[in-house]
Amino acid sequence: MPGTVVLIPCFNEAPTIGKVVSDYKNLLPEARIMVFDNNSTDGSGALARAAGAEVVPVYRQGKGFVIVEMFRDVDADVYLMVDGDDTYNASDTAALVTPVLEGRADMVIGDRLSSTYFTENKRRFHNSGNRFVRFLVNFLFKSRIRDIMTGARAFSRRFVQGFPVMSSGFEIETEMTIHALDKKMMIAEQSVGYSDRPAGSVSKLNTFSDGMRVLKTIFTLFKDYKPLAFFGTISVIALLIAAAMFIPVLIDYIETGLVAKFPTLIVSVGFGVLSLLSFACGCILDTIKKYSDRTMMMIANLTARK
Repeated sequence: MPGTVVLIPCFNEAPTIGKVVSDYKNLLPEARIMVFDNNSTDGSGALARAAGAEVVPVYRQGKGFVIVEMFRDVDADVYLMVDGDDTYNASDTAALVTPVLEGRADMVIGDRLSSTYFTENKRRFHNSGNRFVRFLVNFLFKSRIRDIMTGARAFSRRFVQGFPVMSSGFEIETEMTIHALDKKMMIAEQSVGYSDRPAGSVSKLNTFSDGMRVLKTIFTLFKDYKPLAFFGTISVIALLIAAAMFIPVLIDYIETGLVAKFPTLIVSVGFGVLSLLSFACGCILDTIKKYSDRTMMMIANLTARK
């Protein structure tokens, strides 16, 4: 497949990296196979090179930094990203490039959750965590994506050139999904086989700390990409609190002609001011984002023509 590159982030994957490289070399013989070695200490880079991959060292630790190097230094028509832990069925993930080559998608998501993930994954809380993240993203961004955090994806050149990497860790996949949704890019999903890590292979994902980083990323991007909805929600909550505190004071005043609860009145006015300020911030930031999106679209159109 001309113009296809397979990108494999790697951190201490010696038990599996050689097999992963060999599988994709056999399935996509014309593609470049590139392993981005993120300070591995178990010889993963040498094993990948021996299997026939180009190995690129990445010295800043974190998957987000690996993605920065991938997208900045590699030029291709189709980018296929897979993990180096041999948990994905290579024959399934290799097929992810087809919708991009045919122009039907800017990002193709390898959907584990509709396949074997829930039966194969043995780590506690990961199944419920994936379900919760999927619900949260689909609810906040009005989408129906089946797998938010999968590491098997294919991208078009347009996606790669326009994706601003902000995350440094495993939350990068969530950021990719939300970015594609916000920019109204063409997204396709394909079910892919998933199997648990083989013996000797150790996950680098910390269930709780990385989970919290994913949730933080979702709410940060919700604020950045949908400021009117974010600040409007805060405005409504503050307004309801203000009304709940003000109504009893108003009733007392109507009945007695006196304001007996000045502290309550002051706090309710404070929440009312907060509601107005939050709504104003949402309106201003929403206008700024719309102009930013228009500018990005114009730049993308000019780049495509060149």
